[in-house]
Amino acid sequence: MKDIRRKVRRAQTVSPFGVGGIIDLQGESFVAADIRSWGNLGDPVNSPRLARKLGVRGFRAAAVIPSGKAQYVSRRGPGYVRFPRWLFCPKCRMMTLWRPEAEQRDKTPKCGRCSNAPQLAPMRFIQVCRAGHMADVDWQRWAHSRAESHDQRQCRMKSLKFIATPDSSGLDALKVSCITCDSYRTLEGISQKYILKKVGARCSGSQPWQTSDDERDDCEETPRAVQRGASNVYFPLIHSAIEIPSPPDPEADNESAQRVMNHGLWEELIETGDAPATEVIVKHIARKCDVPVEFVDGLRRAHTPDASASPVVDAAVEDLSIAEWAAFSSSESEEDSTTDFSIRQVGVGAQVDAPTSLVLLHRRVHQIVVADRIREVRALEGFSRYESEGRERLVSVNPVARAQWLPAVESYGEGIFISFNEDALSEWESSPAVLRWVEGIEGNLEASFQIERLREKTGPRLLPRFVMLHTLAHQFIRQLSYDSGYNAASLRERVYARSHPVGSRNPPQAGVFIYTAAGDSEGTLGGLVRQGLPPHLTDTLVRLLESAQWCSQDPLCADSTGRSLANLNRAACHACTLLPETCCEIGNTLLDRTLLIGDGQVSGFFQSVIQAAFEESAAAVEAQ
Repeated sequence: MKDIRRKVRRAQTVSPFGVGGIIDLQGESFVAADIRSWGNLGDPVNSPRLARKLGVRGFRAAAVIPSGKAQYVSRRGPGYVRFPRWLFCPKCRMMTLWRPEAEQRDKTPKCGRCSNAPQLAPMRFIQVCRAGHMADVDWQRWAHSRAESHDQRQCRMKSLKFIATPDSSGLDALKVSCITCDSYRTLEGISQKYILKKVGARCSGSQPWQTSDDERDDCEETPRAVQRGASNVYFPLIHSAIEIPSPPDPEADNESAQRVMNHGLWEELIETGDAPATEVIVKHIARKCDVPVEFVDGLRRAHTPDASASPVVDAAVEDLSIAEWAAFSSSESEEDSTTDFSIRQVGVGAQVDAPTSLVLLHRRVHQIVVADRIREVRALEGFSRYESEGRERLVSVNPVARAQWLPAVESYGEGIFISFNEDALSEWESSPAVLRWVEGIEGNLEASFQIERLREKTGPRLLPRFVMLHTLAHQFIRQLSYDSGYNAASLRERVYARSHPVGSRNPPQAGVFIYTAAGDSEGTLGGLVRQGLPPHLTDTLVRLLESAQWCSQDPLCADSTGRSLANLNRAACHACTLLPETCCEIGNTLLDRTLLIGDGQVSGFFQSVIQAAFEESAAAVEAQ
C-alpha cells in the first residue's frame, strides 16, 4: 500500500468513512481498508461494557497527527486505497486503469497525454453486490457489449474513452468508447438490476484494498452498478455506549494491571497466545512496567480466551440501555458521578399558581436530570452494501480473522435526560385506539429489511411509548437547535422505551436523553445543560408541542398512512420531524406526531396539555 497522505478527521474513521466507506477529497476518491492496515497503530479507547457486548478485547482510535506535522512523521492513520481505479482525463477524455505502483507521495494522478497535465477524475459508477463486495465496473466489457462486427467482439484492448455528448442531459449522453475498434455503449440503463449480468460481468468476490495474497470469495451474487456516492453503497454497523459508573473491579482498579494493559505490546502479547515469542514479550513488558514476570503472565492468561469457544452474549442481559437507564433514573446517580459521567437531578420548576397546561405537563414528567459531562464511545463492527440486511451479510472490519479489537472514537459532551410518569404512560398506551394504531406500524416493521437492527432498540415488541417518545426526542432536538446554541446536527438522541421479554425483571423504561458528543469544543459549551434547568425546560417542552401541531405539508403529512422506507413512519416528514442522520439512532424511522398531539381517531399523550395551552392563549387574547 503506497504512502498517500491525505487529511481525515479522527471521528470520520468510524463514520462515515470507516472500513469499507468511500471518501471524496478534492476530486480524488478513496476507500478505507480493513483494520489490518492499522498494524499496531492507534490510541486505546476504554469501554468495558461495549467490549463485553461485542465480544472483543478493546478498541482503538486513529492516532492524531499534530497540526502542521504531517509531512515530518511516518504514516500513523488508517489505510485508504484509491478507488475506483478507472480514471479519466476531463480534457482529452481518455480513460486510465490506475496502478498502485504509479502513486507518488502527496501527488494526484495526472494525465500524461495533455500538455497542462490535468488531474484525472474517478469514474462515477462502481459495482457492488448484496454480499458486501465492491469493485470497478468492467468498462472494457461494457464498451464491447454491443459490438456488431467480429473484430469488435474479439477486441481485448483497454484503450477507452469516456465521452460526453451534448445530445441530452441524461445518461444516454455519456458513453464509453474503444478507440481501437470504435465499439461503444452509452450509460443508459446502467443502473438496472441485471444489466451487468446481461453483459457477462460477475462479482469480483473481493474488496478494493485486497491484494493478490488475499483469498477471493466465490461469490454468486448478481453485481449491480451504482453511483459511488449512492446511499446504498455503505451501511456501517455502529454501536455506541455512554460510559457510566460501574461497580469497583479490583483488577481494573489495580494501577499495575492498567499499566501493563496500556503497554504498546499488550495487544500483540494477547494475539501471540502460547507462541515462542510470548516469553520474550512478557519479560519486556514486565521490565518496562516494573512488575514481576509472573504478574504479567497471569494477567495474560486471564485475558486470553479459549480459542475453541466463541463468545455468547445474551442480548437481553447485555443491552446497554438497561444499565444506562438505571444510571440516569437512580436517585443515587449524583453520588456516583465520575470524571466521565457527571449528572445532577433538577426540579421541573412547578409553581403553586401555574396555569393548567403546565400542571398537566408536570404530572406527566417524572424526573429531569442534566448531565454536565458524559463520555460516549462509538465503535464500528462492520458494514454491508446494497441492502442493510442485518448480521447475516455483515462484512467484518477484519474479513480474514475474528476481530480482536474494533475502530472506535470517544467524545465528550453534555445532555438532558427526561423520564416520564409510568402510570400516566401505561394508562395512555393501554387505550384500544392507541394499540390498534401502533399495531399497523409494527406490521410494517415485521415486513421491513431493517427489523433486526430496529428490534435491538425497540425490544421484542414495539410499544406505543417508543414511537411517541422517539417523536418527542426529534421535536426536542429541533426546538433545542433554536434555544441552546447548538445546531441540530451536533445533537443526538437516546430513547429509553424498549420492551422486555416475558418474565424479565428489568424495570420498564420511559425516557429520552438528548445530548451532544463531539470531538471538539462544541461538545461542552454548556448551553444544553442550561436549557434543562427551570424555567427553560418547561418553556421548551411547551413550544415543541405547539410546533408539533403544524406542518407545512399538512394535511398530506398529518393524514399519512405510511412514509419512509417500508412505511415505518406516519405523520412525520422533513418539514416537521425528520432530523439529520447523525442525530437519530434508528435512521429516522418509527416516528408519528399523532401519538404526541392526537387527532380524531387517536388520543395523543400530550393532547390535554396542548388543548389547555390553546384555551389559555385564547382567554388571554379575549382579556385584552
